[in-house]
Amino acid sequence: MRNRIKKSTAPHEHTGASRRKFLGGAAVGTAAAATMGFPAIARAQGPINFRFQSTWPTVDIFHEFALDFAKKINDMTGGDLKIEVLPAGAVVPAFGLLDAVSKGTLDGGHGVLGYNYGKQNALALFSSGPAFGMDANMVLAWHKYGGGKELLAKLYDAIGGNVVSFLTGPMPTQPFGWFKKPIAKTEDLKGLKFRTNGLAIDLFTEMGAAVNALPGGEIVPALDRGLLDGAEFNNATSDRALGFPDVSKVCMLQSFHQASETFEIMFNKDKYNALPTQLKAIVDNAVEASSADMSWKAVDRYSQDYQRLQKEDGVKFYKTPDAILQQQLVVWDQIIAKKAETNPLFKEIDASQRAFAARAMAWDMDTNNNRRMAYNHYFGRKAPKA
Repeated sequence: MRNRIKKSTAPHEHTGASRRKFLGGAAVGTAAAATMGFPAIARAQGPINFRFQSTWPTVDIFHEFALDFAKKINDMTGGDLKIEVLPAGAVVPAFGLLDAVSKGTLDGGHGVLGYNYGKQNALALFSSGPAFGMDANMVLAWHKYGGGKELLAKLYDAIGGNVVSFLTGPMPTQPFGWFKKPIAKTEDLKGLKFRTNGLAIDLFTEMGAAVNALPGGEIVPALDRGLLDGAEFNNATSDRALGFPDVSKVCMLQSFHQASETFEIMFNKDKYNALPTQLKAIVDNAVEASSADMSWKAVDRYSQDYQRLQKEDGVKFYKTPDAILQQQLVVWDQIIAKKAETNPLFKEIDASQRAFAARAMAWDMDTNNNRRMAYNHYFGRKAPKA
């Protein structure tokens, strides 16, 4: 398998010695507490310092989400575990995060699984494509309760990834992209120089585009220099902060290429396993707390910047035509069928996700109201023009 990650053999901080120090300190504290008649409370003898890097520039709200996670850890551990988060490129390029964390060059990081697509294309199944209609929160439900977490661990083991991975932060459906003019039909993509990542590379390539995968901070300069004709990144706040409205005034909304992506928080496996049990529990719960907080913050911030893009920046939003969306589904089915023929793990993950979606989607669609009906009733606004 190409680009296989080698497990690090370098010594790691906070392993056996820190563990013994923690246990020894706990024993002393227990004896003192018993003497004074108070209940014993074991505390780590810290601080343990972890250096993280995000895959995002400092201006991006995604880097803010990474900082939010770190703050929760730092606050909840009372300083026993301190995480410092650096922006993309501070230590390694954005696409080099997995290697750096696996080798122990970094203790952890904040990114997306699609950026690791080159290591094993099945990784992108957790972030690319229509996910059988599930939104990102449902994908996280599959990940935690439907077997996805175990499959991801199996996948990392298969490529020698020395990491512990947590999925977090459900993202809304990402725009089809920013273009010089609206994309009216699939044929408009023929030969178009386009940026995306993950399995969306395969999707847009099959639909005729000339695809280039670039990290977030490099997209707008490439558009500005004419190296790209169109690009997608993620959301109104990130796109505005990165400068998309400076190089394009046309944004197409709705797409199946990344309809349900989530973030990934990863730790070097040796560093994580050496943490005391109490700190591991705090990490686990901080991931979920930051996931919920991120989704709430996104609703607030994304909706504000969606208005600003239109009112202050002169951006015109268009709904992606249904014919293009339907073609995406057809092409996606062809792509995953080919991948599954040669990649057993790809096939296993796809089947697990499909089975969960069949059940969860039926419940979701039968149970929840049509939100556009209620919105039109109260605000009388129509959908973006076709």
